Amino acid sequence: MGKRTPFYDLHLKSHAKMVDFGGFDMPLHYGSQLEEHHQVRRHAGLFDVSHMGVVDIAGVDATAYLRYLIANNVDRLSQGQALYTCMLNEAGCVIDDLIVYKVLDNAYRLVINAGTRDKDLAWMRQVALAFSVELNERTDLVMLAIQGPEVKDKLNRFLLAEQVALVLQLKPFTFVAKKDFFIARTGYTGEAGYEVIFPAKDAKTVWDACLLFGVKPCGLGARDTLRLEAGMNLYGNDMDETVTPLESNLAWTVAFLPNERQFIGRGALEAQLQRGVSRQLVGLVLEGKGGIMRQHQKVWHDGREVGELTSGGYAPTLETSIGFARIAADVKIGAQCQVEMRDKLVLARVVKLPFVRQGKQVFSLVEGFEGVVK
Repeated sequence: MGKRTPFYDLHLKSHAKMVDFGGFDMPLHYGSQLEEHHQVRRHAGLFDVSHMGVVDIAGVDATAYLRYLIANNVDRLSQGQALYTCMLNEAGCVIDDLIVYKVLDNAYRLVINAGTRDKDLAWMRQVALAFSVELNERTDLVMLAIQGPEVKDKLNRFLLAEQVALVLQLKPFTFVAKKDFFIARTGYTGEAGYEVIFPAKDAKTVWDACLLFGVKPCGLGARDTLRLEAGMNLYGNDMDETVTPLESNLAWTVAFLPNERQFIGRGALEAQLQRGVSRQLVGLVLEGKGGIMRQHQKVWHDGREVGELTSGGYAPTLETSIGFARIAADVKIGAQCQVEMRDKLVLARVVKLPFVRQGKQVFSLVEGFEGVVK
C-alpha cells in the first residue's frame, strides 16, 4: 500500500481506479480517461495533485540561495509572481523541474515532483548549508488543480465575494495568498486554470464544493494526455539526470543573464553551447496507420537511426497519435521520419511543440513549416 493523500476516500467514493504513482495511491481515472480529457478541454476538471511536494523557503539569504540553486532567475519575480525552472546538478543535467512562487522579498514557495521529492529535498538541504535560509516541507497542506475553459465561471460561483476579484484577475504565473489559501494561475494541461494549495483539514469541503458546481474529477491518465498535447515535459520521461535543459526543449528556462550570476550547472551548459547541442526534443505526429507511439520506440530519418521517443500516446483532441522524441539536432522541423513499431517503420512528421493550445491544433504538417498555426 502506498501513501495516501487526504482525498483518498473521496476518490473511492467517485469510483476511481487507483494506481501507484510516485509512491502514492492515486486515481488513474474515474471510469473513462477519454471523457475526462474532453471534460478539461471543453469544460472544467479537478485533479488531486497533493502527492507533489510543497516547500517553503525563508531567510535573509532566500533570494541568493534560489539564485544559485535553480537555472532560471528569481530576480525576475515580484511579489505574487511565479516562474517555471529546472534544478540542475553540476553536469547541467535535470534533477527536477519545479515552480517557484515569490511570497515576500525573502520568502518563496516551491512545488516539486512527487517521484523526486526525497532526492530534491536532500539536494536542496545540502546546498542550503552555505546560506542563511530555512526549508520547511509543508506536509500539512494539500493541492488541487482546477483546469478548463469554464473554470473562471465555476470559481466565481463558490468563491467568497472578496476573493472573486483577486482570483479572476490573475494572469498566468501569478498568484494570490489569503490566510492559509494559496491560489495560483498555473497548471499542467494547456488550459486556463488554477492550482490551489490549502490546509489538509479543508480537503473534503473544497472537493465537495468543486463537484457541486460541476467541476468533475479527473485522473492521472487524462493529465498525461493533456500535458502531452500541450507540449509539457514529464520528469523521468522527457528529462532526467542524463540530459540538460538545452536537450529538452527547455532552453527558455535557463537565464544566462546577467553574466555574473552563478548557478549550479552553468559552466556545463555554457560548454555545451560552445561545442554545439547535438540533440533536440521535438514533437512527432503519426502520419501512417500502424498503432500508437510509445516511449523508447526508435526514430529513423534518411535511413539512419536518429533518436527515440521519450513520451507517446493517443491525443484525443487530435484523434491521432503524438509523441516527444529526442533526436539528432540536424533533423529539421517539418521533416518526415519513421517510428519503429513492432519491427515495422511507420511514417511520422517532426513538428514544433506544442501540439494543442486552448483546445485547438497549433502545428502544420506542411513540409518545412517552422511555426504554429495562428
